[in-house]
Amino acid sequence: MFSAGDTAFIIICTALVVLMTPGLAFFYGGMGRRKNMVNNLMNSAFIIGLGVVLYILFGYSLSFGRNGNLFIGSLNNFCLFGINTGSLTGSIPTFAFVAFQMAFALITPAIITGSVAGRMRFKALFLFITFWSVLVYYPLSHMVWGGGIIGGTIGALDFAGGDVVHISSGTTGLILAILLGKRIDYMQSSYRMHSIPFVFLGMGLLLFSWFGFNSGSALAANGLAAHAFITTAVASSAGMLIWILLDILKTGKSTLIGACTGVIAGLVGITPAAGFVDVWAALIIGLTVSPVCYCGIALIKKVFKIDDALDAFGCHGIGGIWGGLLTGVFVNPSINGGKPGLIYGEFAQFFAQVEGIFVTFVIVVLGTFLCAWTVKMLMPLRVEKKEELIGLDISEHGESAYPSFTGLD
Repeated sequence: MFSAGDTAFIIICTALVVLMTPGLAFFYGGMGRRKNMVNNLMNSAFIIGLGVVLYILFGYSLSFGRNGNLFIGSLNNFCLFGINTGSLTGSIPTFAFVAFQMAFALITPAIITGSVAGRMRFKALFLFITFWSVLVYYPLSHMVWGGGIIGGTIGALDFAGGDVVHISSGTTGLILAILLGKRIDYMQSSYRMHSIPFVFLGMGLLLFSWFGFNSGSALAANGLAAHAFITTAVASSAGMLIWILLDILKTGKSTLIGACTGVIAGLVGITPAAGFVDVWAALIIGLTVSPVCYCGIALIKKVFKIDDALDAFGCHGIGGIWGGLLTGVFVNPSINGGKPGLIYGEFAQFFAQVEGIFVTFVIVVLGTFLCAWTVKMLMPLRVEKKEELIGLDISEHGESAYPSFTGLD
């Protein structure tokens, strides 16, 4: 039965999730170099246009289309064929559900761009995101939320995108970072983020929008949505506090960058669990995800020497995996279904989470290599050395974020 309240709630949440992509652009733009600011913004901006068109054409159908199989939907709803103003998904119009899921299809590939910042050719990135959306994101969305193998057969829980959004994008970013290689002066010259205020602005927009991301996944204005709001708030806050503490323990100083990163880590960690765990469990997830991501980032950069430029895998990939595992530890069936977590003496749901994460990882790795190989057959993935030194703002877009600036980058 149609509900005006639920519909209004989901439309508002959809608008918030759409805002996440510009928010991420500022977050990444501030963390990057001055000479790449326009490029970092553009890498998120173009996905808004591309993602909407692809999702309406066949993204929704491949994710949730009728008569799909365990791995992908169908083309029965190509260009939203068969859906009209009277179609319902639960208590909301199907168009509202389409719009909400479409917003997820925008922010997910945008996360990938953080790993390749400063060195990937824009045209190559455009083609890669196009192929990746079709070969990885839409099938994975179906496998988890559309009745496919991960959410249906295996029974893994993912409330708002631990597998679909964060593990997929973070893992893809890591693979691309390896394929592209390090930036020219990586670990050789002093590197400073060019605009900490932009990082804070981006974090604020992401935090604000994330409440729509998680609460809206209840698909109704109800108690579950309110529960997800509270778990999201407590996990992100705990993540911030712990990251501040880690900075102090390491350097003796607290940093705004660390505080912002801690918020994002907490948000990533709670995403798969927001509608399945108690509030006290959300606090534990927030308190533990920051140290895990903190150590993970250090391991990737200092031990494996992988240039995950803006820590897409270190934060989203590792945080998503941790949050998915702890969902299996703390899930309380009385909140929103599932099987009891490890803390209640049951093992089935935890093993389902592990299996779901493994299948996600395999799908993403294979799909990412295939997409990257296809694009590489058409054009180089990486810009030339001279173009990288000049900066991608000028070499790729012919624009400068700060045309009056005359100092050194």
